[in-house]
Amino acid sequence: MTARWLVPVLAFGGISVAVMQTLIVPIVAQLPALLDTSTSNASWVITSTLLSGAVATPIMGRLGDLYGKRRIILLSLALMVAGSLLCGFTSELVPMVAGRAVQGFAMGAIPLGIGVMRDELPPERLGSAMAFMSSSLGVGGALGMPLAAYVAQHADWHALFFGSAGIGVVAMVLVRLLVPESARRTPGRFDVVGTVGLSAGLVALLLPVSKGGDWGWGSGTVLGLLTAAVVIFLAWGAYELRVADPLVDLRTTARRQVLLTNLASIMVGLAFYAATLVLPQLLQLPASTGYGLGQSMVVAGLCVAPMGLAMMLVSSLSARLSQARGPKVSLMTGLVILAAAYLVGTGLMGAVWQTVVVAVLIGVGIGIAYSAMPALILGAVDPSESGAANGLNTLMRSIGTSTSSAVVGVVLARMTSPLGAGGPEVPNLAGFRTAFLIAAGAALLGLVIAAFLPSSTAGGGAASPVHGDPVERERALSSRG
Repeated sequence: MTARWLVPVLAFGGISVAVMQTLIVPIVAQLPALLDTSTSNASWVITSTLLSGAVATPIMGRLGDLYGKRRIILLSLALMVAGSLLCGFTSELVPMVAGRAVQGFAMGAIPLGIGVMRDELPPERLGSAMAFMSSSLGVGGALGMPLAAYVAQHADWHALFFGSAGIGVVAMVLVRLLVPESARRTPGRFDVVGTVGLSAGLVALLLPVSKGGDWGWGSGTVLGLLTAAVVIFLAWGAYELRVADPLVDLRTTARRQVLLTNLASIMVGLAFYAATLVLPQLLQLPASTGYGLGQSMVVAGLCVAPMGLAMMLVSSLSARLSQARGPKVSLMTGLVILAAAYLVGTGLMGAVWQTVVVAVLIGVGIGIAYSAMPALILGAVDPSESGAANGLNTLMRSIGTSTSSAVVGVVLARMTSPLGAGGPEVPNLAGFRTAFLIAAGAALLGLVIAAFLPSSTAGGGAASPVHGDPVERERALSSRG
């Protein structure tokens, strides 16, 4: 009975985390008024979750490998509930930012869930289960947006956070009752120094990426932080190579299959986020602009929601493709579809139904690509490293989405037209098309990177290191390095 519910329960946990991450989107424009602060200060409500989520994913993955994946999943979900309640009971900026930062630590639940599946499921079920779990982030995000928009329009905005807390509690109860704790553990101690170094490096990198538009890309603050990020990561890497129990095993990370998959993940994350920035704005801009579609916030969310449904539906198709041809082929297939979707999308911006078609195509490409990544990562690392390895891969996606937010944000801020006589500047059609072309370019670059992945045999390569003979497993891992 427990085994049958393992995958849906873990996927529900992933979806609850994704809903938490996106529930703020419908009220972003109202945040300065709601929190009685400036637009620049209100943006920290988004930035804090981005930073804490990026820091949390590799750390929670390592903690799961050391102390038990279910235990750390429950911790991640508990932090999401605590952060949601803090946000729900405040209308002030500082507690809101703190609550959103605490919420961000729940992002570690998704790679940990994939690690649990590797530990508990037989090889024949592993591929489809990982694909479904990997797609949960997009599914929850796409489905959560229209729901959050509806709540924001018809109830007090604090209800969004109380709803997130409620979903988190349900997920915790289900995980506690139906997900077994894995007996697999990684020997060693937690790398505190490495954790501090990685956290400092990520903050120094992602903070200027996310705030560069406000601070100025050529400002001393941005350039200083980026320089500090380079120095910190070099020092951190030198330390991680010397320590006995590193937070991130850089020798494993440098294996061709792991390295190239992570680089491709950045490109997929960059491409994915462009759609969530462009489509809702295009749908909600008034028809008087000549290109806006004049829809409400709820309708815009419903039009984007099919992207998440498509991701969920194609996850099983991706698993079968990986089983038959290998996850490299799945990843490349997803990237081809993604690039084609954005290129076609530049010409499909004139009607609501066209945006739905584009959203579905993008969802298909993202779903297939995302579903292949855990198989590629787990096919190249030892089972004892699965939590940390998947956490690092999730971090790469986060870096991609953060970069996309910055790059596309700059494009849409620069390519504008006035909204009526003397009205505010809004993104114009050329800006939307340029954003889609950038996303298509990222997908094509990801395709080039994926082409250099080592070819794998049918079966996906993900299950082979899990249950086989230890000597054969070590030989397989060595050959992939």
